[in-house]
Amino acid sequence: MTEEQKLLKGANTQKLEKSKTKSLPKEETKKIGVSKTRAKKIKHSYQVKDAENALLLKLKNGDVVIEMFPDVAPNHVKRIKELVRQGFYNGLKFHRVIEGFMAQTGCPLGNGTGGSGQKLKAEFNKMPHKRGTVSMARSMFPDSADSQFFICFDDCDWLNGQYTVWGEVTSGMEFVDMIKKGTGQNGAVSNPDEIISMSVIADL
Repeated sequence: MTEEQKLLKGANTQKLEKSKTKSLPKEETKKIGVSKTRAKKIKHSYQVKDAENALLLKLKNGDVVIEMFPDVAPNHVKRIKELVRQGFYNGLKFHRVIEGFMAQTGCPLGNGTGGSGQKLKAEFNKMPHKRGTVSMARSMFPDSADSQFFICFDDCDWLNGQYTVWGEVTSGMEFVDMIKKGTGQNGAVSNPDEIISMSVIADL
């Protein structure tokens, strides 16, 4: 055995301590954020007229951009943004989807009977119900809209003036087309698709 081997054999070895960060509670650890420059690029990549009045709707097949109409439906747009910023829509189902007509979501119960608990006075306007239109669902009573809304797959002129149009899909309509269609009564969907998330583009 060489002198060097003897020294190594007799040396006191020390164990490395575990990283102290591993024992930190989850809330104390920092997530890697997106830089301001990167965030600005992401925000501008959507090319919307007004980022404060535009939404990013994430679906399983891709991103959908909805530009809102605060000029014709100010109270609805204001309420939708409040709900979006609360995370209300994240994970909600497209519970009623009819081929060639529309996809409806926004019910926390997943069956079309629920809402946020705040009814909205109708803001019927002259915006047409066409492919890509985003409009509020309601009962037979005009001022019964709450959180549920629908996106038109095609032109639906018979709805004009009877439901509050508050936005329009300006990008990603092909992903809306991929939402699972209903086969049940009145478009009810078995194992429906969900909203992954909704965000105000100004907040990205």
